[in-house]
Amino acid sequence: MTYNQIKLDAIFGRTDGQCHICRKRLARKNYGDVGLRGAWEVEHSNPRSKGGTDHGNNLYAACIPCNRSKGNSSTRNARSKNGYINAPYSKVTKSKNACVGAGAGIGLAWLLVPPHIKIPAMVISAALGGYLGSKSEPE
Repeated sequence: MTYNQIKLDAIFGRTDGQCHICRKRLARKNYGDVGLRGAWEVEHSNPRSKGGTDHGNNLYAACIPCNRSKGNSSTRNARSKNGYINAPYSKVTKSKNACVGAGAGIGLAWLLVPPHIKIPAMVISAALGGYLGSKSEPE
């Protein structure tokens, strides 16, 4: 299938420019350029040969070696070989998760610090927010 630039941008951005199987950093400009650093292809999570569609939620960016070695096997199996279960998050999702984690940290800060210890709440909130915001799958 041929993809226009808007569709390719959406697919690439969905995983923040990482291969959804091995997490290798991809180069947006090297779409389909075999042999170039960061070259990638559009990968069907559910292969078309097994009923997968060209709908956006079935399309991911994958480095060429991962895409071609996956063939028509399951995405779960391909990711698990690299120690992953889920695809990398987009920039938007990462940003939302960081905000949620920081907000949760403010509430927890008061529960964890005894009243006689004088530590600025924002210091604790920032530390907890960073920790809670990073509780997603490692990249």
